[in-house]
Amino acid sequence: MKVINLGEENSIFNQYISEIRNIDVQNDSMRFRRNCERMGEIFAYEISKTFSYSKKNITTPLGIAPINLMDEQPVLATVLRAGLPFLQGFLNYYDKAENAFISASRIHNSDGTFTIESEYIASPIIENRTLILADPMLATGLSMVAAYQGMLTKGTPSEIHVVVLIASQQGIDFVKSNFPDNTTIWAGAIDKDLSDKSYIVPGLGDAGDLAYGVKH
Repeated sequence: MKVINLGEENSIFNQYISEIRNIDVQNDSMRFRRNCERMGEIFAYEISKTFSYSKKNITTPLGIAPINLMDEQPVLATVLRAGLPFLQGFLNYYDKAENAFISASRIHNSDGTFTIESEYIASPIIENRTLILADPMLATGLSMVAAYQGMLTKGTPSEIHVVVLIASQQGIDFVKSNFPDNTTIWAGAIDKDLSDKSYIVPGLGDAGDLAYGVKH
């Protein structure tokens, strides 16, 4: 299974990562959402290089222009609510793609542990399709695995791209051990640590709250 960390490359991408992390910038909700969207666009472009293409002849006003075009649009999936602005970046590029939405929330126990509860999934059939499963944060990996297991009720994809803005190494390892070999993990940054409440350190905080306001 391949893991690709875009943040290791020198590009404009790192400006957007720095801004969603920066405590002096990230509280501008509109800018936070827009930066997530921008990075979704960059990931969409990079992932598009891995797809299969066929040559098509395009009729112009002056003749015929041959060009290689994607054989099929992927299915785009995200976890509500934090993933919505990130997903929009993918939609800006894959503008004919079908979409899936999954709920996944932490249910905290009195002993400090938590489980993941998923009550909602809306998805097209994904049998033999390319699935892009995007979520801003990959902490423990439990939510991502729960989302994937929910998606399997709609079929088995031919290939999977798990895409996150910031991951913990623990989350990366958990996905690697719970997803099939036809999965590629894309990350904007990989942090080493998790807090005692399983938040990524240094991370950025709660992506959903930063995008849409603090939940109660």
